[in-house]
Amino acid sequence: MTAALLDVRDLNAYYGQSHVLHGLNLRVMPGEVVSLLGRNGAGKTTTLKSIMGVLRSRTGSVTFDGADVLRLPSHRIAARGMAWVPEERGILSSLSVRENVELPPARPGGWSAERVYETFPVLRERGQHPGSKLSGGEQQMLAIVRVLRSGPKLLLLDEPSEGLAPVIVQRIGDMVERLSGEGLAVLLVEQNLKFASRLADRHYVFVDGRIVDEVKRDDVQARRDDLVRYLSV
Repeated sequence: MTAALLDVRDLNAYYGQSHVLHGLNLRVMPGEVVSLLGRNGAGKTTTLKSIMGVLRSRTGSVTFDGADVLRLPSHRIAARGMAWVPEERGILSSLSVRENVELPPARPGGWSAERVYETFPVLRERGQHPGSKLSGGEQQMLAIVRVLRSGPKLLLLDEPSEGLAPVIVQRIGDMVERLSGEGLAVLLVEQNLKFASRLADRHYVFVDGRIVDEVKRDDVQARRDDLVRYLSV
């Protein structure tokens, strides 16, 4: 049986004295797209931060590519092949689009600058513009392709469709599907059920810092009313 690329067991996380994640168990297989669904404040982003080592106050185990990474700092987790695109995208506003693309050195298996520009010609066209002057959709594309320069095995994506026009959401979805087809695993935080159900092989449902349900792709249609209820305010 194929081992999980990411295996999270009994993960608890804290902000100060506040216990925000409660005994999470989840896994992502090589090449799989898995979504974390839930309302705002349910603990989805905190989960990504905990896995990536950004939030240090946590207990449990996080095994990535066969190694325990719970105690590693973020840069060492990244060096092992995990990449994170945060909700705020992290575009360097003082650098041009070209500098944002080309600053991260391409590692073996990572995207070259030329591949970035061939895939998203608009980033070449906007090359001399400040990164912060791009549209929301263009910034999202830039944030994703920038981390692909490192050739990750697992991509953590936090709300990539939020605030974007439907045509841009479609393009982001096409990109994630293409990356998954090439063998990249993706852990996706989303509230957009239509977007998530198009992409993900499995869905973990979050309520108040706990995983309360797991739904496979083939069961989404039959469970749609349940999923909508979980996501409704």
